[in-house]
Amino acid sequence: QVQLVESGGGLVQPGGSLRLSCAVSGSFFSINAMGWYRQAPGKQRELVAQITSFGNTNYADSVKGRFTISRDNAKNTVYLQMNSLSPEDTAVYYCNAETKDRSFSRAMTLTWGQGTQVTVSS
Repeated sequence: QVQLVESGGGLVQPGGSLRLSCAVSGSFFSINAMGWYRQAPGKQRELVAQITSFGNTNYADSVKGRFTISRDNAKNTVYLQMNSLSPEDTAVYYCNAETKDRSFSRAMTLTWGQGTQVTVSS
């Protein structure tokens, strides 16, 4: 049983900034990769950014240079700092996390948050 709780979404003007947070709780042995995805109405869910347990990051071309993903392992939390926002960034943002089960098999589980709405409009 793993839960992801997101916060930080809201309304922001074009050119503004917003920071999303996602805290992982529940029963797990460890957290591996964590990431942020987004989905706009009528479009497929797309990868925004991801970060490994080693701190390596990967970004979608559309957000590279504007968004920064980071994680606080002590707090089991992943963040997404979003700068220079434009209306094209409007979407529901979802976080996810890969966790290892507390078992000898160390099975992997992918868990998603409920999503948080980000609206960029003047």
